[in-house]
Amino acid sequence: MDAEPVSDPGEMFSPVSVGRISQVIIEQVRLLIRQGKLKPGDRLPSERALCGRFGVSRVTVREALRVLEATGLVEIRVGARGGAIVSEPSSDRVGEGIADLLTLSSLSATDVTETRMVFEVSLIPLVVERATADDIAALTEICRAQQAALAEHHHSTKLSAEFHTRLAGCTHNAAVEMLVQSFHGPLLASLDAAAASAPEMGRRGTEEHLQLVAAIESKDTDAATGIMRAHLTRTADRLADAAPHPPHPAAPTRRT
Repeated sequence: MDAEPVSDPGEMFSPVSVGRISQVIIEQVRLLIRQGKLKPGDRLPSERALCGRFGVSRVTVREALRVLEATGLVEIRVGARGGAIVSEPSSDRVGEGIADLLTLSSLSATDVTETRMVFEVSLIPLVVERATADDIAALTEICRAQQAALAEHHHSTKLSAEFHTRLAGCTHNAAVEMLVQSFHGPLLASLDAAAASAPEMGRRGTEEHLQLVAAIESKDTDAATGIMRAHLTRTADRLADAAPHPPHPAAPTRRT
């Protein structure tokens, strides 16, 4: 018995005539992907077919496809098997988008540190449960690099940010890693702010990183959680101390 023919993907699209035409095309493709009618690996109709379906010029279709490719929704391939292909989900691409939003928003270093207190402390049980020998070795190597930098009288906030990002990777949870990677820019900015307010604390922070690794390796969730909470609280306190305080109101003039 012959299989039923697959419906033409072009039939899912509607002619457009309002607004910025290329943007309307983009929104139709995005909606079809969200609805699951277009899936990773599906090939969009040819440019010529899309022009006919949408009732627009090839220039307009190409503009829409370029935007879809830039946002990571489709991949443009060349050759006999070329065309616009719906992309596989990419945590890197999603993470970049979130990072841009966070970086462009008016987040303060204090906001970022408060968020880390909620998020990173809650990750510790998963990290302790799932961290492998390779994870422990990678974290230790970052700590050694921090110590080497300190020996040269240099506190590297980049290495500190790398430590916390790698620590989240110990959960072996793709969603957690994506979120932490997307937070890297604001995280680094908050660490820079904390280091500027108390540069001498870099050595203590590195020591705490080493203590945290030891607690994780020992599978001591309580100790690791306590170290992380104290570590982040100290950062929050440094930022609070460095924040400008509103002036005290002038004392009322006493009448005689």
